[in-house]
Amino acid sequence: MYFDELDLNNNVLDALYDMHFEECTPVQEKCIPEILSGKDVLGVAQTGTGKTAAYLLPILSKLDDGGYPEDSINCLIMSPTRELAQQIDQAFQGFGYYLNGVSSVAVYGGNDGNRFDQETKGLRMGADVVIATPGRFISHINIGNVDLSRTSFFVLDEADRMLDMGFSEDILSIAKLLPANCQVVMFSATMPNKIEELAKSLLKAPVVIKLAVSKPAEKIKQSAYVCYEPQKLGIIKAMFKKDELKRVIIFCGKKTKVKEVSRALSKAKVSVGEMHSDLSQAERDDIMFKFKSGQIDVLVATDIVARGIDIDDIAMVINYDVPHDSEDYVHRIGRTARADRDGVAVTLVSELDIAAFKDIEKFLGKEIPKNPMPEGMTDGPEYKVGRPKAKSIRRKDRDTNAHRRKPRKETADNQPAKINDNAQSQADNKGDKPRRPKRQGQRGGRKPAERQEGDTPKQPTDGKLPERKGGDGKPKHRNKPRHNRRPEGGVDGKREAAKVKTSQAAPKRDGKKPEPRNDNNGIGAILKKPLKWLKSIGKK
Repeated sequence: MYFDELDLNNNVLDALYDMHFEECTPVQEKCIPEILSGKDVLGVAQTGTGKTAAYLLPILSKLDDGGYPEDSINCLIMSPTRELAQQIDQAFQGFGYYLNGVSSVAVYGGNDGNRFDQETKGLRMGADVVIATPGRFISHINIGNVDLSRTSFFVLDEADRMLDMGFSEDILSIAKLLPANCQVVMFSATMPNKIEELAKSLLKAPVVIKLAVSKPAEKIKQSAYVCYEPQKLGIIKAMFKKDELKRVIIFCGKKTKVKEVSRALSKAKVSVGEMHSDLSQAERDDIMFKFKSGQIDVLVATDIVARGIDIDDIAMVINYDVPHDSEDYVHRIGRTARADRDGVAVTLVSELDIAAFKDIEKFLGKEIPKNPMPEGMTDGPEYKVGRPKAKSIRRKDRDTNAHRRKPRKETADNQPAKINDNAQSQADNKGDKPRRPKRQGQRGGRKPAERQEGDTPKQPTDGKLPERKGGDGKPKHRNKPRHNRRPEGGVDGKREAAKVKTSQAAPKRDGKKPEPRNDNNGIGAILKKPLKWLKSIGKK
């Protein structure tokens, strides 16, 4: 179907004629008549099918026909990213070239104070079309710059992307400010359950148009390299060394990898730019302008440009990292082979991404060809799911070091030798001399000094301490006698001995000097025991 067959405004048709747009895409052919009739529309179509024109053309045509307030926001278009908001604004400038009195303003973050003042002025005076990101628009609502009580059109572009970015609450809060008769149009590349729930809460008896095959165009030549992670940069360099590649987008999963790949290509004398969230809005605008105008041949970016960015002449898309969502893979490679052009898509599959890439092949219903490694590079991993188990690797290591272990001692009847309590039996098993048992009272197994004949014993054999005389010749007693013998009764005897001192009543003093006590089983004896012996009580 051609555009002039639709009931569009003549000024809009003139702009399309000047832009050499004659034939409608399937999504435009089905959506434009429904929007012109005033119905709510839920359109599901993959990226690159002309969804922006599918809702802009009928809305601009109705606004140009008149009948809408001049000092109010007549159409609000929500966009998930700044880049898509800028692109929609640029499309508005082209489609509305011949429209009289239809104004627009783009509202998005990352700008200076002057830009914010311009947004405030446009919102308060009532721009006909406002293209905004949810976060920045909520800021204007909180300040009091926005009045949506007379808004006639509410459009959600890339609705699934906005929900993935966490804007669901912002969208619902904005929708509450709209009048009941506002016409709602929602476009999404996918149709998950959360999109259906959002559509039920916002749309009134919508016309559902599903054209999403969710598969890339047949004109895209897809292939992959199965490699190890450190080999990826070498493959990229070899590809640019072999052919003089231009109009290339390289998608990376993280901004750190974007910077790494950009530095490597820059050293290889490749005209390259990078796009990620660390850049300011002015830097991002400058990079996109240079890439669209051909000043930069290669753009290394995160998924920030995977959806909604309309660049028609992309010749190749390289997936430096495998996207873990099959639909994200379709959106990435959908940047190429647009506007009846051919395209190439190459994916670098590391050993950890094989399972995810097999899921993508299953989703596409075909196997993607695998390229041989560039000349001079070693082969990559085998293309199969799974890794060697750690258990088998450890068993191999044990077998390799088996010669280092000492063989287990066995007896004559081929049974393992048992350790006996008797020291002599242990010596027979080991073939060593018997170990001398410790003597009673000996600490640490040290051999006591031998007494020579005629020496005076240091301690009498009856267990009593010798009397010590002071300077006046009177016996001098020790307050705490020293003992080496353990109390009888084992552990229980020790515990009973610990209670002796507390259980005995202290004798009354009658002015006389008390007799020294011989606490053979008292607490003093226990306190004099070695620290090792005291610890053994706690263990028992």
